[in-house]
Amino acid sequence: MSSPDADRRSLVLDSAMATFARFGYRKTSMEEVARAADISRPGLYFLFSSKETLFRAAVTQTLERDISAIERVLADTGRPLAERLVDAFDRWAGRYIGALSGDITAVIEDNPGLLGEIVDITPRRFEELITNAIALESTREAATPVARTLISTSIGLKHQAASREFYVDRMKTAVALLVR
Repeated sequence: MSSPDADRRSLVLDSAMATFARFGYRKTSMEEVARAADISRPGLYFLFSSKETLFRAAVTQTLERDISAIERVLADTGRPLAERLVDAFDRWAGRYIGALSGDITAVIEDNPGLLGEIVDITPRRFEELITNAIALESTREAATPVARTLISTSIGLKHQAASREFYVDRMKTAVALLVR
């Protein structure tokens, strides 16, 4: 069970991520984030000493939530592997395709220098989770290139897809072709 302070911090970070996605890192002000989070600017600065610290925390929370959701999806071995893989890719990239949510990916990709190692660690963790899920039904040697090919496919589709539905449909096709 989380504390009210932790819940409040989480809500502020959600508001910050939405604001950064809407305006981009450079154009987002602490004032805009405070307004979106329904907190005073001094209150926001009490929680986060700078826009960079706030941005890093907001992205970290978002990526950690994504990885946790993907871990739960892939652990549900009562479902077929293909379904779990498509669901994992949807949570990793598909849900960020479309109107405002697509800008979350862009704001992260456009500011790697501000984010530190999280932008390297999280994709590696995602690859590890996908590889491990595939390896349970094949071998590690066979799973690694399949996982990497699915990730490359996802990256390409993310830039092609106009909708989440298109992305998911194409990922279903890729998984069906590569995972036996």
